[in-house]
Amino acid sequence: MTTDVHVRDLRYFVAVAEDLHFTRAAERLYVSQPALSKQVRALERQLGTALFRRDRHGVELTPAGTALLAHARRVLAAWEDGWAEVERAKTAQRSTLTVGMSTSPGRGGLLPSIRSRFTAAHPEAELRLRQVGWQDPTAGLADGTSDVAFVWLPLPDERRYDWTVLAEEPRLVALPETHPLAARAEIAFADLADEPFLALPPSAGVLRDHWLALPERAGRPPRIGAEIAGTEETYEALVAGLGICLIAAGNASLITLGGVVTRPVPDLPPTRYALAWRRTDGERPLVRGYAGACRGRCAEARHAPAISCRDPHRVATVVP
Repeated sequence: MTTDVHVRDLRYFVAVAEDLHFTRAAERLYVSQPALSKQVRALERQLGTALFRRDRHGVELTPAGTALLAHARRVLAAWEDGWAEVERAKTAQRSTLTVGMSTSPGRGGLLPSIRSRFTAAHPEAELRLRQVGWQDPTAGLADGTSDVAFVWLPLPDERRYDWTVLAEEPRLVALPETHPLAARAEIAFADLADEPFLALPPSAGVLRDHWLALPERAGRPPRIGAEIAGTEETYEALVAGLGICLIAAGNASLITLGGVVTRPVPDLPPTRYALAWRRTDGERPLVRGYAGACRGRCAEARHAPAISCRDPHRVATVVP
């Protein structure tokens, strides 16, 4: 069975078969006549038979050439259809931006404000919001299912990503309102370290460590009361007394629905909420546009107490 016939060779063959004239076919294809003749002869050698009879009277198809022509036209038509589908897919990809998140950004209408800025600058673009479980701290960036994502820092394998910080917030402790420490106005972390903690799934990696305040434990391992993968699970575990957990100040309203209180932990460093994207996608127009909309929102709200902004994180090493 003959293999590896190029689409170009079939296109050259069909042009000559339709014109029955090498020079006119070469002009139509914008190639030189010698180059066209060379490619057709190479195709004939590959097929093991002549496709054209050439003599001083002109050019005509051989029986083998006649047999091939209809099939070659179908192959070229199928290739054109395939190419058109690929182009349509590329266009759709360029005009669609998937935004990943594990919890709603909230924070004073942050998401609608960013959307408004982005769509004003890119009216042709389609935004798709994608909810991702806490098992994936990159909210879809790692596996490519999100183009940009609202995430908490730190990110696993952070050299793969750039980001813009949207909020820097204190970490609070959430605990049942019946807990002995709930009577305090604020709680030192040393008084919490031996409590059972609610933990993100192990797949969250360094983010799990962050919400367990591992760096502040001086090597003492945390007690894990339960693992949580969403806001509802967290609330239910708190009410059930399975443990306590650290949360960002901006997310306190998601947890304090009754039976749960939050208290400041003043000796813990704050947490950072960011829009992130893969470094390899940093020059994509829609990714740049959405990041720009976020920075514009930051600039607009730079005097709001819970919002801060900084330039995208940059590192020297790119991890593919």
